[in-house]
Amino acid sequence: MYVENTQAGAAAGIPANRDRLFLAACVSLVVTSMTFAIRAGILTELGTTFQLTGPELGWVNSMAFLGFPIAMVIGGLLYNNIGPRNMLWTAFVCHLLGLVLTITAGGFWGLIISTFFIGFANGSVEAACNPMVADMYPEKKTQMLNRFHVWFPGGIVIGSLIARFFGDTLGWQGLIATMFVPTIIYAILIFGQEFPKANAISNDTRENIRSLVNPLFLFIVLCMTLTATTEFSTTQWVEKILGASGASPMIVLALVTGLMAVGRFFAGPIVHNFNPTGVLLISAVVSTLGIYLLSTLEGGMVYAAAIVFALGICYFWPTMIGFVGEYIPQTGALGMSLVGGAGMLAQVMWNPIIGGWLDEAKASAEIAGATGAEADIIAGQATLSTMMWFPIILIVLFSGLYFYMRNRTNKVPADEAILNPDAMSTPGSAR
Repeated sequence: MYVENTQAGAAAGIPANRDRLFLAACVSLVVTSMTFAIRAGILTELGTTFQLTGPELGWVNSMAFLGFPIAMVIGGLLYNNIGPRNMLWTAFVCHLLGLVLTITAGGFWGLIISTFFIGFANGSVEAACNPMVADMYPEKKTQMLNRFHVWFPGGIVIGSLIARFFGDTLGWQGLIATMFVPTIIYAILIFGQEFPKANAISNDTRENIRSLVNPLFLFIVLCMTLTATTEFSTTQWVEKILGASGASPMIVLALVTGLMAVGRFFAGPIVHNFNPTGVLLISAVVSTLGIYLLSTLEGGMVYAAAIVFALGICYFWPTMIGFVGEYIPQTGALGMSLVGGAGMLAQVMWNPIIGGWLDEAKASAEIAGATGAEADIIAGQATLSTMMWFPIILIVLFSGLYFYMRNRTNKVPADEAILNPDAMSTPGSAR
């Protein structure tokens, strides 16, 4: 059955149950973001339980970021052939496997395998739901895609608050088990449902591939690895870095992602006033300031630093995707998908390195005579000081980009580019 049983609705392939499917998409994205938040909250406990080093914890983290782009690229290529139904059921099975294998993991390799499954499930959710939402709401793509996208930071808020207030009671395995609830809910919501027919825009794949060697595109790919690392590496290591700072790491994470959700919901006017390159440059400056404050403040002031940091990273991901859609449209959906994948793949490399920085900084602090919480604070602040180089480099790169792009004629309003329904329906663009 399709919308209002009209011939137009049937021709467009819009099912009458689209609101139920939209709810299922939102719940599946909540599961995706909860895996990020809860994993960040239990990282220290996992390291203690399984006697893992910082680099080993980094490799465990990396598997989520590796599985994500693999599923995202595969799903993007197969969406028109297998449809969102099969892709969402794939996500459900991989979520179940990942959660069960995490709870029963006996050590490093068990965590590696289980986290990869979770990452693959998360990527499958995005690859399925972004184009599905666009196909279901052709008359208001931008509005509904934005409502969907809010649930990534929104789900992180939920997950971080659960970890903060129920972590001691449930333990790390119990926290993982809480994600079974939304996982089962989205499976129930999609069971036996009519799905929209794919209505993808036809693109010249050969031109898309040729356009990938565009110097501007390659430059954006490089920048994306740094913007994503600035955002995800800081939030994924928040418990290890800020655990002894006197502030609750999970409250910090909830505060950061909550502000991101609100900020992204009202992104249009901001991008319209400053244009994408201006937003990126300002974001790099504010992110640098935010990480600097996080690396120097303790106690309650950490929450103030977190607010600054949230404002800095808030617009990075969607603006980078929007930039490709506006200024390098010849790369098509493939280009936007690869940019998102590059951001995730960068975490595979940087997470183990950041874990090593933490270990080295703590060892240096202990050699200098610091012990216990004092050594943890010193190590966390030293690691953040090193991570500050990511946005500092971005200030230089985005300054050059700003002056380069200022001489180009914009054919699409900036606010339309950041909220472009074609761009935002690309797998991997959910944030």
